[in-house]
Amino acid sequence: MSKNDTAKSLSNNQKRDPEKRKRDLLLAARHEFSEHGLSGARVDDIVNRAGVNKQLLYYYFGDKETIYEKVLEDAYAEIRDGEELLNLAALPALEAMEKYIRYNFNFIQENRHFVALLNDENLHHAQHLTNSAATIESHVQLRKLVGDVLDRGLAEGIFKRNVDPVSLYLTISSLSFFFFSNIHTMSKIFARNLSDESEIRKRSDEIVEIVLAYLTTPDDRTGLSGG
Repeated sequence: MSKNDTAKSLSNNQKRDPEKRKRDLLLAARHEFSEHGLSGARVDDIVNRAGVNKQLLYYYFGDKETIYEKVLEDAYAEIRDGEELLNLAALPALEAMEKYIRYNFNFIQENRHFVALLNDENLHHAQHLTNSAATIESHVQLRKLVGDVLDRGLAEGIFKRNVDPVSLYLTISSLSFFFFSNIHTMSKIFARNLSDESEIRKRSDEIVEIVLAYLTTPDDRTGLSGG
């Protein structure tokens, strides 16, 4: 069936608000992919959850892999868009860095699907991000965002070492991501409910303390250096 034939077969209700139908499909797909991964998710389950027919998914996205790529792209766009709203440039560098660290941590806490999606995509060696120019460009902006805060911290005399912004981002992201991606196994191993709000707040504070201590402590080997 051609796209034109498919479009004609859509219900009047589906035609009236195509953007809403696309959002419903993407949300349903996000749930299915985060729960079952690309390999385990089924198109039938996605469309049933979205309350649309299967032809609509194929009409808008083509196939399961394409909607998976779009879900990944949207997940990255969501976290990057939130960073832009932090308005870090208006804050002193130390305050801006703390705000950024907490945002990164809180985003992962509140969007556990992000952890599941990234874990699944890493199993596929990130092959579905290869053609996502938007995701690549957003991370260029991320490098500038973090780099600007680091530069201001050095200029203000509060940060004591030159740090590569990508390296710092990897540190911040890994500290937060590991906690949530392994929260169930670590809770079981250490007989400690790491999902408890007090444990989560404590971990957030520790990550802030660790990163800021690193940035504000000179590298004894080289003085004002590092990275």
